[in-house]
Amino acid sequence: MPILGFGMGYQDHDARSSCLEALKAGYKHVDSAQMYGNEDAVGEAVRESGLARSGLFITTKCASQNHGYESTLKGIDVSLAKFQFDYVDLFLIHDSLSGSEKRLETYKALQECKASGKIKTVGVSNYNVKHLEEIRNAGYDLPAVNQIELHPFCQQKPIVEYCQKNSIVVQAYCPIIRGKMDHEVFTFIAAKHKRDPAQILIRWSLQKGFVSYVPLPKSATPSRIQSNAKVFDFELDDDDMERINALDQGKQGAISWNPVDRD
Repeated sequence: MPILGFGMGYQDHDARSSCLEALKAGYKHVDSAQMYGNEDAVGEAVRESGLARSGLFITTKCASQNHGYESTLKGIDVSLAKFQFDYVDLFLIHDSLSGSEKRLETYKALQECKASGKIKTVGVSNYNVKHLEEIRNAGYDLPAVNQIELHPFCQQKPIVEYCQKNSIVVQAYCPIIRGKMDHEVFTFIAAKHKRDPAQILIRWSLQKGFVSYVPLPKSATPSRIQSNAKVFDFELDDDDMERINALDQGKQGAISWNPVDRD
């Protein structure tokens, strides 16, 4: 899995063009979802890019309204048809809102599709420790990935620690805080390194913890798509990391849906 991904998210613009721009900028990892309504656009962009499918890492997800064994199996086939791919690299359970029975039915369906080659890797999104323990207690292997909201204001330390202890890759959505990057710490460090704040936040994700997070920055602006990919030619120092680490606000820092108190 490439350690930097391009987040598609909900988009009211030309998703195909954004994805194509990201591929031109060097992204090899694209994060989509059934509920985003842009799987077809991602497939079109991949084909238009001329890049080999085998060299790309494509993710999609199923949300709670589509959970359940049979509906998940059907949904995977629908997603593959929209992408016009033979497989996806990572398939995530998008959220944990469907209840224990349907979550586990969905996980079982994903495991079967992995065995049949329709998906390469099984993961989850917005899962807390209790949701992951539910999988373990049901006798399944833990997922390879947990995608959660993760940025300096919302560092979700308990679930991150659990994932790292259990070799679960942590993917970070909203890594650039939906553009809310005017905090003085970000602007100071950006000026110090002669970078923009978004690059500082992405770099923080890449350097965070014993195993770096996999940030999924999203943008519809070509120049931003390009600059967000230019984060591998500099590093934050220890002081930079400590300043950013100190900004954690816990649950109050979340800007999106947060699963901490969900069943």
